[in-house]
Amino acid sequence: MSSPAPHPGPLRSTPEGLPKGEGAKTIVITGATGALGNLTAHTFAARGHALALLGTNQNKLDALAGGLNLPADRLFTAALNLRDGEAVHATAEAVSAKFDRVHALIHLVGGWVGGKTLPETSAEDLNMMLHQHVWTTFHLFRSFSPKLASNGWGRVITISPSTVSNPPAQRGVYNAAKAAQENLVLTLAAELKPFGVTANIIQVRAIDADSGTTPAEIVAALLYLFSDEAGKISGARIPLY
Repeated sequence: MSSPAPHPGPLRSTPEGLPKGEGAKTIVITGATGALGNLTAHTFAARGHALALLGTNQNKLDALAGGLNLPADRLFTAALNLRDGEAVHATAEAVSAKFDRVHALIHLVGGWVGGKTLPETSAEDLNMMLHQHVWTTFHLFRSFSPKLASNGWGRVITISPSTVSNPPAQRGVYNAAKAAQENLVLTLAAELKPFGVTANIIQVRAIDADSGTTPAEIVAALLYLFSDEAGKISGARIPLY
């Protein structure tokens, strides 16, 4: 994990060209070095925001950070295992110490186990999906939701498959884990509603250009949910397919 830089104070300025209602905010992006995370990071960096980029490989994080052209006081990176609650908590404290506030959590960690019937599926497969999607989300929400609530404004956004409510064959443990993740998001939406924080789920069939939803389309939805105009949308499953 990168060492915290000197405290720059709250981000109060509005960069040139930024929508007046948006203002400069601190955004935590998990799965930052994936294709979707990379585009998300570049998009929000270009809009003048400070970014906390979380991933598992520091070299990949460094490469991403190097291409963002952000000053050091608007950038934080950390390579960690999101299944480790103590590591997530320590990272949340480091992000908060550097930027003073945390305004948004965009949780983009992927991972899929499937192609097997339930009798063919091992307990290890189930545990892998629960760790990848449920435990990571639980640890992130526990550590970052108090910081989001303290602002009076916040956004939490995750990505989920369109099959959660109508699961097909041979995707049992993946859909079970994503269903549990969705319930955590909806619970968070209810708990943080009094604090002006929204939490929503973007549902896609797949992330690709041929038969699914493109990363650019997902990022466009992220931008809208991040905007002040989407302030009344919370606890929603938004179909993007």
